[in-house]
Amino acid sequence: MTSITELLACADEVSGTATAPAAAPAGAGPLLPVVGASTTVPLVDGTSRTYANLDCAASAPALDSVAARVAEVLPLYASVHRGAGYLSQVSTALYEASRQAIARFVGARDDDVCVVTRNTTDSLNLLAGVVPDGGRVLVLDVEHHANLLPWVQRGTGAHAGETRAATVLALQPTVARTLAALREELARQPYALLALTGASNVTGEALPLDAVVELAHDAGTRVAVDGAQLVPHRGFSLAATGVDYVAFSGHKTYAPYGAGALVGRRDWLDTGTPYLAGGGAVRDVRTDRTLWQPAPARHEAGSPNVVGAIALAQACETLAELPAGALEAHEQALRTRLVDGLSRIEGVRVARIWPDSPEPVGVVTFTVADLNPGLVAAYLSAEHGIGVRDGRFCAHPLLAHLGASQGAIRASVGVGTTAEHVDRLVGAVAALVDRGTRAGYEVVDGCWSVVDDTRPLVEVRGLDHLAATAAAACGPALDD
Repeated sequence: MTSITELLACADEVSGTATAPAAAPAGAGPLLPVVGASTTVPLVDGTSRTYANLDCAASAPALDSVAARVAEVLPLYASVHRGAGYLSQVSTALYEASRQAIARFVGARDDDVCVVTRNTTDSLNLLAGVVPDGGRVLVLDVEHHANLLPWVQRGTGAHAGETRAATVLALQPTVARTLAALREELARQPYALLALTGASNVTGEALPLDAVVELAHDAGTRVAVDGAQLVPHRGFSLAATGVDYVAFSGHKTYAPYGAGALVGRRDWLDTGTPYLAGGGAVRDVRTDRTLWQPAPARHEAGSPNVVGAIALAQACETLAELPAGALEAHEQALRTRLVDGLSRIEGVRVARIWPDSPEPVGVVTFTVADLNPGLVAAYLSAEHGIGVRDGRFCAHPLLAHLGASQGAIRASVGVGTTAEHVDRLVGAVAALVDRGTRAGYEVVDGCWSVVDDTRPLVEVRGLDHLAATAAAACGPALDD
């Protein structure tokens, strides 16, 4: 087992006092260039470091190719679908071509439809509104809130009075037992839809989709996948898997321009309640009745996010151009390096849902014994220039199951992540366990911060009260 002294060498290495490894490991460099890769951030000791962005599971940086594409099309931007001007025609063509590219990226079938949305949450809320009235939905309690709340909260708001209901299936200790529980529940009563994560935003783990789809379809149940973490990290195909619907986000797919997508079977989307009531979603309106468009226009009322759709399409095309297996190999090398390093540090526990799960994507959640996750995250940022996420990751039931009701620390990799980023994190955690923090920390407005922090923030209006506005998200868990 690697000693604490050897692990601390990683921390010394990133400060320039140790010799770098002789051979570059797999995944040592970035897989694709991303915007901001060379951005430096100030540390509390007065120095600065290149930022190690290990929070890609929350929001990934834009690919260079995406930023370049947006700059290229902005001079051509105009209204879409109903404009007679030349630029309106160009923008309409760009928007609809982007829809097709997004659909191709997730292996859409010929009769599938692609609705451009804001993000995964938006997509799943839209889907919740088109499940046929009376159709039951089955979900697991491992889900991100985006794939839990739309189902358990149905019958409120725009869909008040509808009779659909959801069943939340309790987590089982292995993949095999979870699949067995799903099979038993699907046999117990009919379900219209099974909604599950393609990859956990907490641990990166997932159930085998081929097995899930087979048992669901055998029971006459459709399958919807929350692809927020799966699609950007492993690729995905509706046609190959047989999944009926997939939702994903541009801001996690290296296109943070405000667009996402819901792609899948047309029939529910053609006949379900329009997501928004407004212009563009209708064929004809009179005072006594409205004729709605079929999907996708039915659910895209108002002026669409043309630039966001173009950005997402470019990200999809750039990722699709990678050599077969390159994305998985890069990410798996980094994840293995990270998990191996963290697992050798005394008091650090890496979270897992199922010991028999297939290879997870590059999302790693861990705790450090006797240390508040918020303090660990603040220390990593202030003293090492590392960005991670702390808290309960919008997956409160799962964190409670994992014994981390008060939160944990999450590190997540992407196409711009390097081995140096991972080594810096491992070395920094080892140094924290061995020596403690070098700066003083306190809780201000519910968030951990450096005592008397003198580091300048970017001169942007509204940053003066950043801590106060973030307090609600940083605060401790409420008692049940």
